[in-house]
Amino acid sequence: MKQMKIYFWIIIAALVSIVQIGCTDLLDQKPQGEWVEGDEGSGGSYQSDVFTLYARVRGYHISSGTTALAIHSFRSEDAEKGSTASDGAAHGKMFDDFEYIATNGLIGSYWTSNYEIIILANKILDDIAQSENEKGTLSEGDLTNKSEAHFFRAYAFFNLVRAFGDVPKIDFRIENAEDANIPKSPAAEIYALIDADLTAAEEHLPQVWPPVYIGRVTWGAARALHARSYMMRNDWSNMHAAAVDVIQSGHYNLSTPYNQIFRETGENSSESVFELQCTATASQPGSNDIGSQFAQVQGVRGAGEWNLGWGWHTPTEMMAEAFEAGDPRKDETLLYFIKTGGDPSTIPANQPYNEKPIANADVINKYYNKKAYTNPSLRATYTKGGFWYNIRLIRYSDVVLMAAEAANELGQTGQAMEYLEMVRARARGSNASLLPKVTTIDQAEMRDAIRHERRVELGMEFDRFYDLARWGIARDVLHAAGKTGYQERHALLPIPQNEIDKSNGVLVQNPNY
Repeated sequence: MKQMKIYFWIIIAALVSIVQIGCTDLLDQKPQGEWVEGDEGSGGSYQSDVFTLYARVRGYHISSGTTALAIHSFRSEDAEKGSTASDGAAHGKMFDDFEYIATNGLIGSYWTSNYEIIILANKILDDIAQSENEKGTLSEGDLTNKSEAHFFRAYAFFNLVRAFGDVPKIDFRIENAEDANIPKSPAAEIYALIDADLTAAEEHLPQVWPPVYIGRVTWGAARALHARSYMMRNDWSNMHAAAVDVIQSGHYNLSTPYNQIFRETGENSSESVFELQCTATASQPGSNDIGSQFAQVQGVRGAGEWNLGWGWHTPTEMMAEAFEAGDPRKDETLLYFIKTGGDPSTIPANQPYNEKPIANADVINKYYNKKAYTNPSLRATYTKGGFWYNIRLIRYSDVVLMAAEAANELGQTGQAMEYLEMVRARARGSNASLLPKVTTIDQAEMRDAIRHERRVELGMEFDRFYDLARWGIARDVLHAAGKTGYQERHALLPIPQNEIDKSNGVLVQNPNY
């Protein structure tokens, strides 16, 4: 059973205003975000602002809500809006059907929320630079805070450059809103800044944190994000080096069974490279101030005890058909249910907690995302919204598959085979008859095998659409899936019209919009 987490309160800084929200960690730990006796040197002078960055990344528009899920997931062939036909219909047209509209509220929120992270990271970095100039040196804690700020600035710019391409390179402190009104920089310059930030982050982030700081970013998280950024550029050599560094560090493994990774008992497991910490308390059982709405947004859309959420981000039949025969990951990705009045016996017996969910009769989806399904005992204790559910952003299996893909593209197909087998071996478990080892030494065949493995291992997580885009197969795959509205220009979202209007002509819309 998952223990109650202790939360701390922090201050969020927006572009030019300040609002107060709460952030959280961890399992029975002392309060964080304020000085307590014995805490000297562990966090640095800028820890309060740094904790704000964690809260912002955990926020609704970056990782936990419909905004993040629509931009990262709906656009692939494996996921769709879900819910009812009328619920969020405009967002379905935008992200499922590629009827892009520059005034769509979700892309505006995504743009603003990522830049809020960047603005705060810039403030922290400038404050630290001024302190270093005055004192001539920085404490180990301050150096760590500096690396965390570099990590989160890189993370936010990576979100933006993948989604929009060329974007304004705001890498300086903002004192007034008009300071941020600058033209777009080429994507190559944004990636160069990401490289510099992650290199700086890797320099002083710890390999591991003490248990009291579980969930804070590590060297491994920065190196894995660096591998992911190289992956988007098909920079195989640097991608391979970064991914292999994480593997050879020895800090992660695939020992956690697949059917436990996404349960509360599997939080912060041995394959967690970057995991956002969320919580709920008895005094605030339904507050997203101290948790997230990740589980609620994707929860079963039913009534009474089965009113677990909004029913968004649901697997398609193509996702279900992607798994090889007997692949245990299929039933750990798809949550089966019946609609009101349906026959419970049609639900497979291997449901989590032996539950048989009942959704409303008017939902349009066939499955829900089992990777966001909560423990019923915690629902009874806190709320059915699942605000305590941690968000897994980078898993070790993803890093291993990045290493496999890069090795294969570099002509090291034998090494790619072994990395691929690590992931398949964990998936098959003790049943040797399932998921046979891929033994081909043909580069093209191995490429297909690795792409398949990414799809099923990471199904209903983030970034399938970005895989299709970087492989150059998005149009063919999406058209075959019936998403014929997709054209090459849809690899990038339109710049939010509100941002263009506010810029008085400084910002220019993306091509073909």
